[in-house]
Amino acid sequence: MAVEAARLEHAFERAPALVDRLAAEAPFPSANAVIARARSLLEAMTERDRIAVLDAHPRVGADPRILSADSAREQGGDSEPAVLERLADLNALYERTFGFRFVVFVAGRPKSEIVPVLERRLRRTREQELATGTEEFLAIALDRLER
Repeated sequence: MAVEAARLEHAFERAPALVDRLAAEAPFPSANAVIARARSLLEAMTERDRIAVLDAHPRVGADPRILSADSAREQGGDSEPAVLERLADLNALYERTFGFRFVVFVAGRPKSEIVPVLERRLRRTREQELATGTEEFLAIALDRLER
């Protein structure tokens, strides 16, 4: 199924620089073709621009009032105060450690399941995390394109 430019903004929420570049080449023959091209464009970007894409993504555990409907649905309704506080602390530590936002494909998992993921990823290198964050961002976009 062809992917038109109008669907790109929804899939790549908060990443207008990437959306603009992809839209200029739309339509794409499939969601996988969009993701392959997005990956290529991200790899060609400067580190600063790739980080800007990650930093535009909402934090896991962010106040649901500031999330889009898609992000709120993907992050689920799990809002146990202790879990939200732990996520806030870990997000802040992650951003201080790596210099960019933690991005993970939540896929409806409870926030309590994201805590150990974030803890494990804090033990990795900055280069690993920039690559992983980018792939997680692309996984989110693919999921949105396939829905």
